[in-house]
Amino acid sequence: MSVLLTDADTTVAAGRRLADLLRAGDLVVLTGGLGAGKTTFTRGLGEGLGVRGAVTSPTFVIARVHPSLVGGPELVHVDAYRLGGAAELDDLDLDSELDEAVTVVEWGAGLAEGLADERLEITLVADPETESRTLTATGVGARWADVDVESHLQEAPDAGPDATDDEGGVP
Repeated sequence: MSVLLTDADTTVAAGRRLADLLRAGDLVVLTGGLGAGKTTFTRGLGEGLGVRGAVTSPTFVIARVHPSLVGGPELVHVDAYRLGGAAELDDLDLDSELDEAVTVVEWGAGLAEGLADERLEITLVADPETESRTLTATGVGARWADVDVESHLQEAPDAGPDATDDEGGVP
């Protein structure tokens, strides 16, 4: 399934919505070229999970751990771009935290699949002419077999300013 994200704000919002589906032990493998929105999407995941600290690219530190501020799982954010292979990823000892955290591995295709049999693989492809990007999500394993990822990634239709119920709230 694929979703069109029109700009950075919609990319962050899609990450926030996807966070509702994530739980401790989930592995998300992000793939996409430079500037495709991997870190932007992860920032939204972090916001949705309610973690501490600004989610920024961990390119130079390789991995960052963002503890939960709301009693949920922490976010382990990994950038595998500079890693030389699966052995270097294994050296990070991610599997020791995998059960307690949501782990996101940018540039993880071809490296991170060995961390878990069940994972969510997300590919972001940027349109060089616009700020838009296409997000494709594929669930791997029993964990994702019956999960409707697409509906969580889709932007909720704007009800408009006049769409309120009798109590002044949104219907």
